[in-house]
Amino acid sequence: MDIGSVDELLTTTRAVRKRLDLTRPVEREVILECVRLAMQAPTASNAQDWRWLVITDADKRAGIAEIYRSIGAEYLAAAAAANASDAQTRRVYRSALALTETLGEVPVHVIPCLQRRINGNDLLDAASAWASIIPAGWSFLLALRSRGLGSVWTTMHLAKEQQVAELLGIPPDVTQAALFPVAYTIGTDFRPASRPPAETITFWNSWGEH
Repeated sequence: MDIGSVDELLTTTRAVRKRLDLTRPVEREVILECVRLAMQAPTASNAQDWRWLVITDADKRAGIAEIYRSIGAEYLAAAAAANASDAQTRRVYRSALALTETLGEVPVHVIPCLQRRINGNDLLDAASAWASIIPAGWSFLLALRSRGLGSVWTTMHLAKEQQVAELLGIPPDVTQAALFPVAYTIGTDFRPASRPPAETITFWNSWGEH
């Protein structure tokens, strides 16, 4: 295993919003390749209850985008203004705000789902459920990156999950986990993000002990 290539993949798979190529089609087989890789991720109790809803229909993508915009546009604009003194956080919010305007034009939307409803009042149940879809979702994003595509893990639409479910015919016993807008990226020269030293956020044996 080439550790250098693996480390590059892990450190440069970024949240891509502004550098999505809105004009280049995304092949069906490429999406399926990434789903196949994502399916190798572990699931709680070997349930294998992930499901993947891929949306390429222009009208449905526009409908999702309108729901997304109705939730996020005002909030993200306010958040960008409120974080004016933090350049990195401000850029993130401005980038997220820009996505509310272009989401409908992104050629593919992917919604990772679980074939069950999550009980938010039971921590063990909820943790097991999310542990069944989050590793697969991240593997999907890594697979996209390795093939010259990009995306961003978004959850804004979940504020109106039922509306999206009705638009897409998602049954009531299914939980949507995220929304991935998928496209080829404009360039592939992504860099690691600025993060604090690992030593400052890692505790040993007891909380607070470095």
